[in-house]
Amino acid sequence: MDKEENTEASVSISNDDMDANDVEDNYDDDDRKRTMVLGPQVPLKDHLELDKDDDSLRRWKEQLLGDVDTTKLGETAEPEVTIFNLTILTPERADLVLPIPLVPDDKGYAFALKDGSTYSFRFSFTVSNNIVSGLRYTHTVWKTGVRVENQKVMLGTFSPQQESYTYEAEEDTTPSGIFARGSYSAKLKFVDDDGKVYLDMNYCFEIRKDWPASA
Repeated sequence: MDKEENTEASVSISNDDMDANDVEDNYDDDDRKRTMVLGPQVPLKDHLELDKDDDSLRRWKEQLLGDVDTTKLGETAEPEVTIFNLTILTPERADLVLPIPLVPDDKGYAFALKDGSTYSFRFSFTVSNNIVSGLRYTHTVWKTGVRVENQKVMLGTFSPQQESYTYEAEEDTTPSGIFARGSYSAKLKFVDDDGKVYLDMNYCFEIRKDWPASA
């Protein structure tokens, strides 16, 4: 059966037996079922003016916003999340920083991992305009049309700020052996509690016997 995780976890690759026709990510359906209509959003600048005479609410908002410069807040109600790079971390080689969207090489692969190696993924992203609630991502992986991984990871709620946020998944190990090597296809999707999609990206990667030579 699928490996599904709802806690912070690394993007691991397993070889669980699956139906060959099971190649669709069902998380989109989960999102549609679970999305709640919370009413229209208002610009964060206007939201700060609401209940401004209530000391407890004011302190809560200040704690949530942290060091946000409220004088630079715009009039846009919709939050914006930009995922701008993915870093592959492994003790066996230097960190590999990949800009998003991922750019495939001449063989169509965005990156390659060595079989039997420890690694973790780190995402960097920015939040602007407004608070984003319930930001999460799914990562689904297929090998030869069979889904071998389906992760659902909740990241949390983030306030807008100029500095980027980073999320580093737990360290994991790629599968090893001749049957684990080869081409994999994957889908990476970031979405919030309102169902707004910030990234929906398909790509391919490779698991091989050795790390590729450094450029």
